[in-house]
Amino acid sequence: MMDSKKKVDQSTIQKIAWSACDTFRGVVDPSEYKNYVLVMLFIKYLSDLRKEKKEEYVSQYKGDMDRVERRLKRERFQMPEDATFDRLYNKRNEGNIGEIINKALEKIEDENKQKLDGVFRNIDFNSEHSLGKTKDRNSRLKSLLEDFHNPDLDLRPSRIGNLDIIGNTYEYLISQFASDAGKKGGEFYTPPEVSQLIAKLVEPKEGERICDPACGSGSLLIKVAKEIKDINFSLYGQESNGSTWALCQMNMFLHGIDNARIEWCDTIKSPALIENDSLMKFDIIVANPPFSLKKWGVEEAENDKYNRFHRGLPPKSKGDYAFITHMIETMNEETGRVGVVVPLGVLFRGAAEGRIRTKFIQENLLDAVIGLPDKLFFGTGIPAAILVFKKNRRRKNILFIDASNEYEKGKKQNKLRNEDLDKIYATYKSFTAIEKYSYIAKPEEIKENDYNLNIPRYVDTFEEEEPVDIPATIKEIKTLENELKDVQKKMDNYLNELGIKSEE
Repeated sequence: MMDSKKKVDQSTIQKIAWSACDTFRGVVDPSEYKNYVLVMLFIKYLSDLRKEKKEEYVSQYKGDMDRVERRLKRERFQMPEDATFDRLYNKRNEGNIGEIINKALEKIEDENKQKLDGVFRNIDFNSEHSLGKTKDRNSRLKSLLEDFHNPDLDLRPSRIGNLDIIGNTYEYLISQFASDAGKKGGEFYTPPEVSQLIAKLVEPKEGERICDPACGSGSLLIKVAKEIKDINFSLYGQESNGSTWALCQMNMFLHGIDNARIEWCDTIKSPALIENDSLMKFDIIVANPPFSLKKWGVEEAENDKYNRFHRGLPPKSKGDYAFITHMIETMNEETGRVGVVVPLGVLFRGAAEGRIRTKFIQENLLDAVIGLPDKLFFGTGIPAAILVFKKNRRRKNILFIDASNEYEKGKKQNKLRNEDLDKIYATYKSFTAIEKYSYIAKPEEIKENDYNLNIPRYVDTFEEEEPVDIPATIKEIKTLENELKDVQKKMDNYLNELGIKSEE
């Protein structure tokens, strides 16, 4: 058994939680089984938290259970006794264990309506489609419960030290699922280094409203929030996938963020962050929207009640500028900043996109274009860029940074190092031109280039090759020719000895 005083370290928790996925590998898609593992981590943590709180209050109130229960009712989160992890574990051999877990989740929702209403509605532990027929499903769920019953996975606050351990484990699992899920992984997770870079670029401050209109599992929003040293901020998000929305809600809770408003909706077709019958305005809007989404909602955009697309409709088959436009339109008129990840085509494609891009620049909204290395994102090897927009820009020039060649190479994915992040941010903060790295373009230059923002047009990274020493090269060629003649002569002799005529 585990030493009752021993702290549980981050790596131990991550290792045990990740090994629990072995139950599903090869039989359930990673984009689906992540839901079951992450929900079980959520239940286990909240159950261990309740267990420790109850022990504390029993001791404090000398076993007066009425007072203990009243005190537990005032806790941040309510965990019904018959929905705890231990109760589920004790029923692991039941023939309807999937149904039992579902009912436990319903009870947890009912006891925490304001925080978790509807969070588990899209996560079905009794799903034949996702988990197999009854016998296989029961076997997998039993294994999952047994994996999380590991004595080293003690998640009581006195063992883990602080909430960041759980939040970080949750983030770690999401990143692992994103890597396993391939293309689908990019739909719910932004690599932490990219999130960290965007968080630095938008420079969040106390008291600000922060929004991600394509928030996925919430990692980018949380990174921005962590840049603020105080708890005085408010987070908002919109996510169209129901199970991913649920993961975001749990992610916020496990990071100690109770004031986040995350809406389950389609940002373009039916935005839910509405105030006084208009789109809510934010100080900061960040996002890693789906790249070049085909069915983004052009029909709805043609009759958009919020008049977001007054600069023009993006093309029917590419939704990049639909998301960018939405973000621009929700900026606070005085303090608004946007940091958005885009595929490079957004910088130079013409027609409707070119016209919208031109208007953004003419309105002096675009502040910087930052080119990133390729293979940074889950499920795609294409390079991308970060666009930074600002309301009330005093300067007219636009900063271009080519950071595409500075990174750590990986087998599946490349990664931005701390020194790469620091260099990008320092260059942006100082708005500095650095040879072969960054360039400050004047509006006249942008106009001369027909508002094409392709980074190589502005940042010259061409490396001149060393001049060729022609006499030395000729001498080397002659030497190689003579060596070749000698080899050919030896080969002819060998062939003659074997009675084989060499071909001319």
